[in-house]
Amino acid sequence: MKDIKPSDLEMQILSVLWDKGDMTVREVLEAMPDGKKRAYTSILSVMQVMEKKGLLRHSSKGTAHVYKPAMKREKIIQPFMKKVLNEVFGGKPSAMMQALLSETPINDEEMNQIQAIIKEAKSAQSDK
Repeated sequence: MKDIKPSDLEMQILSVLWDKGDMTVREVLEAMPDGKKRAYTSILSVMQVMEKKGLLRHSSKGTAHVYKPAMKREKIIQPFMKKVLNEVFGGKPSAMMQALLSETPINDEEMNQIQAIIKEAKSAQSDK
């Protein structure tokens, strides 16, 4: 299966669905993280195209269609992250993490989660 490369708008829609669960088009429209004003029909059209690409599935709930991602986040994100890591940061995870931490406000809860992820990764590496 070839890699599917969602557009920026498609990635936002997927992110909303991955984070919040199955939703109608209207719910996705209201939850879009960039805050841009968009028409319902614009989001509907994009989501219908995403379904044709195999990125989304829908089921019917009354008269509404409820959409959900057809793929796990990792399946879409991993190839993208690997490309950014190699092409932008020379394959150095520490450089990528440094850029992320210096450009993004991080609260204590997020920092604790990052530290837990690093601890888990270290443990997994030592088990190999």
